[in-house]
Amino acid sequence: MSVDDKLSTLAAAARFDVCGCGGSVRSAASVDPARFIYKAALPDGGCVSLFKVLLTNVCVNDCAYCINQSRRDIPRTAFKPEELARLFMDFYHKRLVKGIFLSSGIAGNPSGTMSRMIETIEILRTRYQFKDYVHLKLLPGAGMDCVEAACKLATRVSVNIEAPTAQHLGRLSARKDIYNGILEPMRWVKQLKSRTGLVPSGQTTQFVVGAAGERDHDILNTTEALYREMELRRVYFSAYKPVGDPRLEGVGAASPWREHRLYQADWLLRVYKFTPGEVSLALGPAGYLSLKKNPKRTIAAKQPWLYPIDINKASYEELLRIPGIGPVSARRITQLRQIHDVSAVEQLQKLHVRYREAMPFIWFKGMLDWEKQLCLAPLFKQEEIDEPESELTLEEAVGRDSKIRNPKF
Repeated sequence: MSVDDKLSTLAAAARFDVCGCGGSVRSAASVDPARFIYKAALPDGGCVSLFKVLLTNVCVNDCAYCINQSRRDIPRTAFKPEELARLFMDFYHKRLVKGIFLSSGIAGNPSGTMSRMIETIEILRTRYQFKDYVHLKLLPGAGMDCVEAACKLATRVSVNIEAPTAQHLGRLSARKDIYNGILEPMRWVKQLKSRTGLVPSGQTTQFVVGAAGERDHDILNTTEALYREMELRRVYFSAYKPVGDPRLEGVGAASPWREHRLYQADWLLRVYKFTPGEVSLALGPAGYLSLKKNPKRTIAAKQPWLYPIDINKASYEELLRIPGIGPVSARRITQLRQIHDVSAVEQLQKLHVRYREAMPFIWFKGMLDWEKQLCLAPLFKQEEIDEPESELTLEEAVGRDSKIRNPKF
């Protein structure tokens, strides 16, 4: 197989591994080599061009959601470390990319394949003196020596958990071990990072959403525990798309809106510092987030006694709990108040507050009569509120027995 054919196959095989919310792979129909470049979003709203590829799509694992799993009859190929390093540097010198995202199927055993991935990055770092961004996937089941070697070379590492509990993962794969193969490498990375300062951009993970009958409740429990106990930098969510595996017959594609609502709830946990109990208020009785409602607004609507909030007296933390106000606009409000009070809707607009969302939940001196009527209107509907769940340990979160609404397997 030619290098171009390998690239077509292995770049396409990497497309479901998320490395930056909002990124996209350019059309594979283009003859331009830039079609294999992934535009990963940055926290500041910008983006970085990553060369995103698998070392090989050969894999011994049987993951029912994966296009590369061992049961599928598809063309298989692999790059040699030198070959892939040389190809990447060609793109880099042409200024098409600024970094690499390298993952792989497992050909033979995890440590053996991981060693070839590490060799690829070692060639980039030593022979080519490449100093920029490297995101290196840790293969489930790889040994600690491989994890340590990866951490010495990479800017960021990740191992995908895919499912929120051992029970759910067991429905998707007979070979993966959530404790020893996935959580243990995460612990090693945490220890290495805290002891040596390696992997400056930290570690991340990913869930496949909707394949195993898991609830949003299960995903968010494990997500919060991973942030707290493993100090993950980010958790990503990938909506399941059927790949023709008979074990998931009848399981349709997960709604992109479900993925979006999970990202919003994750933002509340990770950035807004909502407690698990607060975020649980966004869940319906069956344990799912509403596809139609923003979870932050749902949480606010279930706590009518907290509102309206005087926007000129609220703390930064209280401002963050108002729908339509995020970290940037909350900081702008606190800075403006050092000069003068907020006294008009126009001021909120200039501060980039989504004021139509915020108005029912805020109050300020000088509000016009129609504005007062809007804020004091009975917009809060009493909804059934589940008892907020206390924080779970990671072992409790991934090992607990939950009711799975089940798909046919």
